[in-house]
Amino acid sequence: MQVMRRLFFSSVAAVALLLAVALAGAGRPEAARGDVSAPGTVTTIGDGSVVAVPDVATVSAGVRTSATTAAAALSENGARMTAVIAALKRAGGGELQTQQVSLEPQTNDRNVVTGYIAQNTVSAKAKIAGAGALIDAAVHAGANTVEGPSLDLSDRDALYRQALQKAMSDARAKAEALAGAGGFAVGQVSAVTENGGNAQPVFRGAAVAKTADSTPVVPGTQDVTAEVTVSFQIR
Repeated sequence: MQVMRRLFFSSVAAVALLLAVALAGAGRPEAARGDVSAPGTVTTIGDGSVVAVPDVATVSAGVRTSATTAAAALSENGARMTAVIAALKRAGGGELQTQQVSLEPQTNDRNVVTGYIAQNTVSAKAKIAGAGALIDAAVHAGANTVEGPSLDLSDRDALYRQALQKAMSDARAKAEALAGAGGFAVGQVSAVTENGGNAQPVFRGAAVAKTADSTPVVPGTQDVTAEVTVSFQIR
């Protein structure tokens, strides 16, 4: 009996020890995330941004038709869409790509099919100065749905690398500020993590991009941003 009691108390003690270890680990989530700098280093997060004017536009133009039969709706839609595609090409549109083709029945309040609606949409890219003319050409050729333009930067990669450089400078400036307050000096970089970035539209009154009598398009500007986490050696 005494042997069984000793075994029981030993098992209870072992369970209690394991529970204590688990709770001790749960009480230190920062160690699990790895947020704490390595000994002898200071870690900061740097941000950088570059402002640029978009120079590329993507326009989506479509044709929506209806008829009493599905075949008639789709046939009329195809003929008109062919004309729209040709007009987009003549207007300087490039990288044409079909976005959507759909055919849906129309019903009345008694759920009886009364006809069909066909939809076809294609996108095209152009220099932003020609975006308005691209829209006009599509509409004049028969497009009755237009979306966009979606504005972008043709040199986004180069701008992002500039933003990364600014982010690195910002990270060092923050480390230097910490060093001044903490009484230490900042040395060489010991580790860098690229956290990514994005381009956000920011309208700052940029000039209207258009050709004569075309739909006006205001490019505005975009902020290309980058973020890095940098660890510096402490001297």
